[in-house]
Amino acid sequence: MGGALVSIHRAMPRNEALGFAEPVSWDILKGEHWAVVGRNGSGKNLLADILQGRYSLREGAVSHTFKRRTYESIKSISFNDIHSIADTRNSYYQQRWHATETDDLPTVDELLSGIRLKGDYGKLFDLFGVRKHLKSKIVHLSSGELRKFLILRTVLSNPDILIIDNPFIGLDAPSRLTLTELLNEIAESKRFGIVLLTPNPTDIPTVITNVMPVDGMLHNAHTISAKEPTDLPTDNGRTSEHNITFRMDNVTVSYGGRTILDSVNWEVRNGEKWALLGRNGSGKTLLLSMIYADNPQAYAQKITIFDRQRGSGESIWDIKRRIGYVSPEMHLYYRENVATKTVVSSGFFDTTGLYRKCSPQQATIAAKWMQIFGIEHLAERQFLTLSSGEQRLALLARAFVKDPDLLILDEPLHGLDPDNKQLTTRIIETFCRRAGKSLVYVTHYLDELPACIDRRFSIGDIE
Repeated sequence: MGGALVSIHRAMPRNEALGFAEPVSWDILKGEHWAVVGRNGSGKNLLADILQGRYSLREGAVSHTFKRRTYESIKSISFNDIHSIADTRNSYYQQRWHATETDDLPTVDELLSGIRLKGDYGKLFDLFGVRKHLKSKIVHLSSGELRKFLILRTVLSNPDILIIDNPFIGLDAPSRLTLTELLNEIAESKRFGIVLLTPNPTDIPTVITNVMPVDGMLHNAHTISAKEPTDLPTDNGRTSEHNITFRMDNVTVSYGGRTILDSVNWEVRNGEKWALLGRNGSGKTLLLSMIYADNPQAYAQKITIFDRQRGSGESIWDIKRRIGYVSPEMHLYYRENVATKTVVSSGFFDTTGLYRKCSPQQATIAAKWMQIFGIEHLAERQFLTLSSGEQRLALLARAFVKDPDLLILDEPLHGLDPDNKQLTTRIIETFCRRAGKSLVYVTHYLDELPACIDRRFSIGDIE
């Protein structure tokens, strides 16, 4: 093993359905920093799980030279880690908007109770902008703020190896630069080794010294079709005849004494395509929650949705049935471990589980959307066994199944590999050519905006 911090010797996972086609060997030497690169579902997370002793092996072994207890010396950060930092497994993603239902959840300060805010630690807190959120409930952080908190908290645990899954997703441009600076500082200090898992080679920072490609390593590797998605399912040619998709008049919302939305005025009309821009914590998700009928504060505001004033007698289900929605928050809290086809089909009923039986026509439409997104082979797989990128594709298909009048896509390309990003963008552009389809698209990467978007609305500072 030489000077390796950790070695994988000809490993073959016990579960052959999710296993490698050939035995895998890998040495991580002291002073090395690795990027594990591959398509969605290519085995990046499986390899990381083997490193951390989370996956039993049929053959091979994992060896370490750490001074501390073996697997405690390897720390990881993944998209779903919100469920490991607080008791949120019984939470739901709308809970953050219901003030009285968050009383028992911890604050950022409470979760960092063992860390002193001075010296090098204080510098990191200021670098990531965490200090100003110390009194905030953990569920009140935006997805980008939460991501920064997770990274900081794990770095301060001083591991021997730090694994970061999709390091830059959910972070605005300044935060991506900050994370790059932090990774460079770690490398220069030689405090610990870094392993980044990414589907995008362009996300590999200069601090990385070695690259492990994993495409083609799995038994069931799947390549998406490059076919243009022109044959999308329709809803009998139905066209919405509303004029105003939504309008906000002087909307102001505060939580915990902090004003997040301040006198927001915005109107989106039938068929318009908008980008919603703003830094982490600027209030984008809060604004969208008002439109999607998740936030009860909408009733205290002057908001019009599909030509009707909120609170004029419509139910939240009247609103939701006309909106296709996907966001990092929805993804985090979609914890139903059911067949992937069930997750996609739940979009017909706007639930996080399938509590009503689909009609034969609905089942056919759901299957067609899975085929369009290239995930038909995952139909019977349990949702929580998929990679985060595969889960995102399933949730995207879920947003399209009911042929919505309004698409709200909050960071839709979050965690997707380059091919799936291109495919998803083509699907969005093709769908939005239909008459009467409005779009609100959120991203921190302006180069990812679909070509159909011709309007922009910004909250707070522009990146």
